[in-house]
Amino acid sequence: MTRRLTRRALGKAAAAAAMTAASATKVRGAGERVRLGFVGVGNRGRQLQQAFAKHGDCEAVAFCDVWQPYLDRAKGDNGGKGDTCVDFRKMYQRKDLDAVVVATPDHWHAIQTIDACDAGMDVYVEKPLSIVVHEGRRMVAAARRNKRVVQVGTHRRSSRLYAGLAEMIQGGGIGKVTVARAYRLSNMAPGGMGKAKDAEAPDGMDWDLWIGPRPMRPFRETIAPYKFRWWHLYSSQMANWGVHYLDAIRWVTGDEAPASVSAHGGRFAVDDDRTIPDTLETVFQFDSGRLAIFGQYEASGVPALKRGEIELRGTQGAVYADERAYEIVPERGGQFQDRKPRTEARTVESTDGDLTVQHARNFLDCIKSRKRPNADVEDGHRSTTMSLLANIALATGLRLEWDAKAEKTNHDEANRLLTYEYRKPWVLR
Repeated sequence: MTRRLTRRALGKAAAAAAMTAASATKVRGAGERVRLGFVGVGNRGRQLQQAFAKHGDCEAVAFCDVWQPYLDRAKGDNGGKGDTCVDFRKMYQRKDLDAVVVATPDHWHAIQTIDACDAGMDVYVEKPLSIVVHEGRRMVAAARRNKRVVQVGTHRRSSRLYAGLAEMIQGGGIGKVTVARAYRLSNMAPGGMGKAKDAEAPDGMDWDLWIGPRPMRPFRETIAPYKFRWWHLYSSQMANWGVHYLDAIRWVTGDEAPASVSAHGGRFAVDDDRTIPDTLETVFQFDSGRLAIFGQYEASGVPALKRGEIELRGTQGAVYADERAYEIVPERGGQFQDRKPRTEARTVESTDGDLTVQHARNFLDCIKSRKRPNADVEDGHRSTTMSLLANIALATGLRLEWDAKAEKTNHDEANRLLTYEYRKPWVLR
């Protein structure tokens, strides 16, 4: 492709980037404007562009996407200002960018984040952090060696409500938490996202660049530009939704990583082009003595919880939480126990506002201060790993024990799925 940059040019860019990274860690003044490039300006990318536009100390100066209508829209949303390109590597050669916002499909996050860090730029990268576990660890390494700020788009990490909930839970406010639950609910039966035939990519789409490191295959309209979420090679609903809730659970309980995971499910009721389950139940067990359960129910949309998006069940009470509030429901003693309430019922309301806007604010502040952001890349990696392990457990049909330090399971078959071989010329640095 003529758009691809030569290896020599990329080598020169990387060398220059290393010099840039070494000198770009100064603390910025509070009034300095942060110059941003946006990589991937489709559904979530547009939402992030709008969130950053709420802050007067940043400006969008460049946009990148493989789908021309998205590029045209992004520039229009920006008042007609900003350069556009199809290949992100061209954007990364610019000397005037402070940071990039990466909101491409999941299989692109690692390459685009690592290359940005190596080019001396800070990164806001959407969740899930990576498509395989090995990528996530390399992303953490790239952020650290380049002294980059890398914020992951798990925006609940910028919630004061959730921060208060974490303090309360870890302080024993509802006793010992033994079970946490969350769900992705959407009744897509019977036809789901539909079916389509392989076809030529539409005018204005660079399909080769969309596929990137994954094996080449024909274009299909049930993959791009949005429906890739239901194809395991490019994403999964376990990672797309699960990482939000598993990250929140892991944060409020203080758990770093699970000790084991098992998963059950399949395509039971939805007849479409998906390669992921329509029904999935995953159970994680922690050495701290608790379970985390995530259910992906896409053939049933009836609420699974009393309210909210996550449930925490403690010996003194249960909590139902979402971005707007959390409610404490008192426990009463069960068999052989005193039946009086063990805590007080109460509801705590949020004063956070739009969490995506707040998450963008935290990223901009950390670019200037050089502090770790609320959703640092290490936390993003730990939470994303949980979702990816669930997918591996389902694919192998195995209960997996997880060594969080070595980042390996107890099964060779599962360990082979912790990484994959990239299609040439793409490499993981």
